[in-house]
Amino acid sequence: MKADPKAQRRLLDLQALDTALTQLAHRRRTLPERAELDVLARELSALEDERVRAQVAVDDLDRDIARLEKDIDQVRVRKDRDQARLTLGTGPARELEALQHEMTSLNRRQTELEDAELELMEQRETAQGVLDGVEQRLASARERRAGVEQRRDQALVEIAKEEEFKAGARQPLVNDLPGDLVALYEKIRETSGGLAAALLTAGRCGGCRLEFSGADRARIKAAAPDEVVRCEECRRIMVRTAESGL
Repeated sequence: MKADPKAQRRLLDLQALDTALTQLAHRRRTLPERAELDVLARELSALEDERVRAQVAVDDLDRDIARLEKDIDQVRVRKDRDQARLTLGTGPARELEALQHEMTSLNRRQTELEDAELELMEQRETAQGVLDGVEQRLASARERRAGVEQRRDQALVEIAKEEEFKAGARQPLVNDLPGDLVALYEKIRETSGGLAAALLTAGRCGGCRLEFSGADRARIKAAAPDEVVRCEECRRIMVRTAESGL
């Protein structure tokens, strides 16, 4: 293929833009904030599970305390009723004596229930402390996530701006180059990891870094200036300049 030497040299400008765009795409995929957010997502999921368990423990204790309070209220109502009857002092002596025994049992029952309630309230205070601690850790993790997301979003905005600038510079350059040269460049780029044109420097291919023998150097040197020379090893376009060492 033939192409004006100036057009061949401008392929290096196109390659530089494409390499920059490839690097920006790689940077977008591998932002450290993405990995950090993955770690935070797992941390938040584990903390949320822990929070649910802690909340269930508090709720269970609240339910048990409420049940005991209801039982205590029932005992108090019976005590008040019995005490009122005893205060009146009416009725058979046997019945009044039974009321006295019942009052004793009710007092004992109330004490037992209140002791049990106090124990549950202490457990509830401990459980609430655990829940509060988990919620504080959750809030801290969410705050850290928000900060990382902000950094990620800012980095993506910067990448998008750079991509827009590079892409804007690329199209006019492509339009100004021979179509067949661009077509060859694009074909090679698809099969060579994105690098299609490289500078031939000091007798070495800038693509695969192969150093040419004397015979190869002579062959390349003998090629016409407008001949599109390709590396025999990597098949990339080698752009010749005064630095090529031929």
